[in-house]
Amino acid sequence: MAAAAVLVAGLSPLPAQALEGPRAGLGSSVGSGQGAAALPLQIEQALHERGRDGRVARSADAEAVRFFYHGRGYRPVWVADARVRELIAAVDASRDHGLTPSDFAIDALRKAQAAGADGPDAIVRRELLFTDALARLARQLHSGKVDPYSLYSIWNFSPPPGAVERARMLGSLLEAPSLGAALAALAPQDESYRALQAGLSRFSALAAIGGWQDVPEGPTLRPGERDPRVRALRARLQAEGWIAATDLATAGGDPARYDDALKAAVERFQRAHGLAADAAVGRQTLAALNVGAAERVGQIRVNLERARWIARDMTADRLVVDITSFDAELHLGGALAWSSKVVVGRPARETPMLLDRVQHLVLNPKWVVPPTILREDVIPGVIRSAAYLDEHQMRVVDRSGQAVDPALIDWADARRSGFPYSIVQQSGADGALGQIKFSLSNRYAIYLHDTPSRSLFRKPARAFSSGCVRLEKPRELALLLLDDPVRWSAEGLEAALATGRTQVVPVQRHVTVMLLYRTAAIDGTGAVSFRSDIYEEDERVLAALDAGT
Repeated sequence: MAAAAVLVAGLSPLPAQALEGPRAGLGSSVGSGQGAAALPLQIEQALHERGRDGRVARSADAEAVRFFYHGRGYRPVWVADARVRELIAAVDASRDHGLTPSDFAIDALRKAQAAGADGPDAIVRRELLFTDALARLARQLHSGKVDPYSLYSIWNFSPPPGAVERARMLGSLLEAPSLGAALAALAPQDESYRALQAGLSRFSALAAIGGWQDVPEGPTLRPGERDPRVRALRARLQAEGWIAATDLATAGGDPARYDDALKAAVERFQRAHGLAADAAVGRQTLAALNVGAAERVGQIRVNLERARWIARDMTADRLVVDITSFDAELHLGGALAWSSKVVVGRPARETPMLLDRVQHLVLNPKWVVPPTILREDVIPGVIRSAAYLDEHQMRVVDRSGQAVDPALIDWADARRSGFPYSIVQQSGADGALGQIKFSLSNRYAIYLHDTPSRSLFRKPARAFSSGCVRLEKPRELALLLLDDPVRWSAEGLEAALATGRTQVVPVQRHVTVMLLYRTAAIDGTGAVSFRSDIYEEDERVLAALDAGT
């Protein structure tokens, strides 16, 4: 706070034309003569008094408001009724972003609008009420309501703007011809965000009318079968629009028979939920069907919030690993250039959300076993079987890289008191890292790599790794990042890999790498695709979203 006080004292006033906004109606709204002239001093005093409350003083919103008023000489802002109406409308529209109007004191705003303001004290209270609401709304639309640093200890995406920048943002908003349009422009502007908003509206409407009835538990339903539960299955899919409500009538069929139209609807539903599209309504498909409309609303709100957290880092050239959909995409110049299935960390060893860059490639990489895998997998494996290291083509080395005879190590004691050596797996196509490693810059030993375990890519859910990301198509990605068709053609890359020699190769194309966790996203058809919350993250984000401000 001392540093903030020094900054306030030395802050040059922000441009008046950028902060003051329209002054029409000033005389009739706030009085004239000495009363109007005294308002800046009263606003300054009110902010000073409020700053004595430690909780308020530490508020990022309150700090931005103080900078804002300092920059405009503490002159009042809310002197035009039209602007007041715009703010109230924008607060009401915040629900379209999955936010909560009550967080911005919507009832108090409406009451203040209806009552007006008689006397300087009332004018000042009204002034700060509206500016506080604007500051909170601008922050939440731009950067999100929830601070991701409070949820994730290694969060490293771009932080939200500081108080001075947000004060300038307030000035720009109040200068804009339309306050509502300027506020809406603070939210992410990509098509996927808008499509999620449309999904929020649709599922909110479904929840408002009661959603749908669950499909009863029972044995797996398959096409061609006749079962009383098929009626409930059809009604469930009709309620969400996966199959036309008139389907049975036009087909003239048996409502208890699992027919071809229902089969096609189930397959579409399964694809949109990351399930095997086999039309068999078993345990997993039934669980997805029986998630209620209100729960889906919460899921979309959580993912709109996540989109606001990362919007500032969405560059045109980016490599995005979508943890919950088990796939990755490389965008160059905003266009899709490569995609691949991936394997991510299992729930006990999660792949974290990270912002990073590919530093270089390693061809035919050796694998130095990370501490967690060493402690939890390798040492117990050696205790169980003396042949474990040979079976996994691993060797023990000391700090100087010299080989150590594993027979001379007390492995049981190493598990209890620590392991002074390293375990290295030799390079090769059948090694844990395959033939290509994409080294990132983070300090958590998280990277992307090839894998010999190709069969895992045939599974619809692929959370099997120890945290790193395994790629189905690493060679194509390597060629795009190397970006040197003369030296690194497909043939040249294969020749280098065929030597078996470990080689570090710098990349020519530097792209942002984003490891993202999204349980509701937009699929290729523009529909909302829901994914399994494999790391059980949604609940605490939703709780923070619903917590009062």
